Amino acid sequence: MSNTAKYYIESLRLRTLPLSMSGVILGGLLSIAAGYCKIGVFVWALLTALSLQILSNLSNELGDLQKGTDNENRLGPIRTVQSGKLTKKNMIGMMLIFIGLSVYFGLALIWVAFDDLLSTPALIMLTCGAFAIAASIKYTFGGHAYGYVGLGDLFVFLFFGLVSVCGVYYLSTSQLPLKIFLPAASIGLMSTAVLNVNNMRDIENDADFEKKTMAVRMGLKRAKIYHFSLIVFPFLLMTIFSFMQNGNLWKFLYLLSLPLFVFHLNFVIKNEGRSLDKQMKVQSLGTLLFACLSGIGMILSV
Repeated sequence: MSNTAKYYIESLRLRTLPLSMSGVILGGLLSIAAGYCKIGVFVWALLTALSLQILSNLSNELGDLQKGTDNENRLGPIRTVQSGKLTKKNMIGMMLIFIGLSVYFGLALIWVAFDDLLSTPALIMLTCGAFAIAASIKYTFGGHAYGYVGLGDLFVFLFFGLVSVCGVYYLSTSQLPLKIFLPAASIGLMSTAVLNVNNMRDIENDADFEKKTMAVRMGLKRAKIYHFSLIVFPFLLMTIFSFMQNGNLWKFLYLLSLPLFVFHLNFVIKNEGRSLDKQMKVQSLGTLLFACLSGIGMILSV
């Protein structure tokens, strides 16, 4: 593999991808537990989610570079354009590729689900897809980037949680009971926790460049309290959802992931700065584990 290819792969930020998979996996597993299994919907939804996540990563790198936030004082990994490994032109080209892939995979997803692109449900889902692409690009890229005014957490909660889980469940079952919003919110909150770790790590540098993340707005001490709630509430919501379901004790299988999050919270509360960087991977993989155990538990409890 050439060095250039390695740099392109590095720019994808593979360690973030489990996060985009979590909502799709949980939505798919919950639909199976409800008696529906649409492999095509699951595969295309997964490809769409991964493409959108990568598009967001690329746009974030270019946006932070444009605004000066990516600099020698930033505590996270040195980005590919910042280090000179890739050029802005390379990054824009990659963005265009993943915009195209997101559109293609999204259209395939809607077609497989509805056998139509012009029905009312299809048009609603296409609109959601268009907003998802726009949100992936506008996090930090361009003017009026919502990540710079503290709205990143809200968008992660909506798209990684509610839209992802509820969307896959609806496309698989053609139903959307209100109780599905409980596990969807759980994944949304846990996904937001990954962003919060990132923002706590970079809180000083972000403040210097007026990137007003929730961590910057609250200060580190309150951001850690906020982080605690982002981990605890998903377990509470999933427990409420589990009690609403019929079946045996397998539906509480997600509780097996609790020790990992206890370790994570203990570390985050006691540390700050660069040492928090590896906790992004822990929280991301933990969210994926939580999603898998939650969905599998629901299937086994039927």
